[in-house]
Amino acid sequence: MTYGKALHLVFGVFGNATGLFLFLSPSVTFKRIITNRSTEQFSGIPYVMTLLNCLLATWYGLPFISPNNYLVSAINGTGAVIECVYVLIFLIYAPKKEKTKILALLFCIITIFATIALVSVFAFMNQMKKRQLLSGFAATIFSIIMYASPLSVMRMVIKTKSVEYMPFLLSLFVFLCGTSWFIYGLLGNDKFLYIPNGFGCFLGAMQLTLYAIYRKNKGEIKKPQTVEALEMGLSNPPNQQK
Repeated sequence: MTYGKALHLVFGVFGNATGLFLFLSPSVTFKRIITNRSTEQFSGIPYVMTLLNCLLATWYGLPFISPNNYLVSAINGTGAVIECVYVLIFLIYAPKKEKTKILALLFCIITIFATIALVSVFAFMNQMKKRQLLSGFAATIFSIIMYASPLSVMRMVIKTKSVEYMPFLLSLFVFLCGTSWFIYGLLGNDKFLYIPNGFGCFLGAMQLTLYAIYRKNKGEIKKPQTVEALEMGLSNPPNQQK
């Protein structure tokens, strides 16, 4: 194994480790949902959208779509299973109106994924580059959306001058995960990995910068009745208890 391939493997494994932390980060939220037997003010949209991102990234990492990206499929396949569990729990405890909305969104994301997968396989049956282009472009778009989701939380931090609702460890692992896959993509010369994860690396660095600036103000403001908490996927508006 060459030095470049060894580095490629190391950053892929590190990306898997940090990615797993991000996927497991909402577990505290779902422990609360199960305990209270209610979804309260939590939104199920983040988990459905993250599921779509995981499915597309898993598909992109498969050998017949893009070679040498099995680590991408490994972590995102794991993430897809975790997100399915989150969505199932949410559907069990959500009120009827919210449940209907989430089921409709779930149907939409499954349709989107199935369409991209089927087109990439059957329309480009003997054209691997076009298959990779379609699957990679779709995965990139939704990965950027996922990484951009904490922007509303960052705006709140600037507005309130408090990091009350932007956990340090989560911000750190967003940065580490984005950086790991950014370098992994550069080493593998894969624009569909280094572009979205470079964006994630930059936003993670911005979150850490904001934390450094406002960390002393944590807990000094009055908590709003409805806040947007930072979790893996899109931001959601829970009435979070600290």
